[in-house]
Amino acid sequence: MHSIYQDKILQLAKSEGILRPRDLHLHRIPRIYLNRLTRQGLLRQVGRGLYMLADAEPTEHHALAEACKRIPHGVICLLSALRFHGLTTQLPHEVWMAIPNTARQPKVDQPAMRFHRFSGPALTDGIESHDIEGVQVRIYNPAKTVADCFKYRNKIGLDIAIEALKDGLYQRKATPDELYRYARTCRMTRVMQPYMEALL
Repeated sequence: MHSIYQDKILQLAKSEGILRPRDLHLHRIPRIYLNRLTRQGLLRQVGRGLYMLADAEPTEHHALAEACKRIPHGVICLLSALRFHGLTTQLPHEVWMAIPNTARQPKVDQPAMRFHRFSGPALTDGIESHDIEGVQVRIYNPAKTVADCFKYRNKIGLDIAIEALKDGLYQRKATPDELYRYARTCRMTRVMQPYMEALL
């Protein structure tokens, strides 16, 4: 029985990328096997209650995968989304995540996270899904991220928002139409329009 559980866990770790003890519960596998496989050197603990295959190499976006494994309903936003899309030189020390206005404040010890409460279309529009280390990571697309940065310019800095707008246009990661669409979603049309007109 032991080897059946072991093989199943290793298969899950390969397909899921990052495993949580609750993932085993769905398959009726005792959690004790996570510890055994870790002691045997077949799994590696990468955070409290998070495990990966020992030979799996974390990518530069590992923290995003870890964050979304812990909080599946969250969406990577603002500085973390900018970094993912290559639209900033900033290196955020925290994972920036949008959560619904009505959600309880998550308790996460690692990775370091900063939560922002979004609602309505500002929460649900412009979400892409990316596979990072086998984890489906929900992240705002480049145009939505730029609009969010203008909306939260007092928190992240207007200079970063303008840099993201320039890079989004010059790298062709966001079209003017997309930027205007998400500017309307975020109610930022009036703020963004002068910068858009100067760049187009």
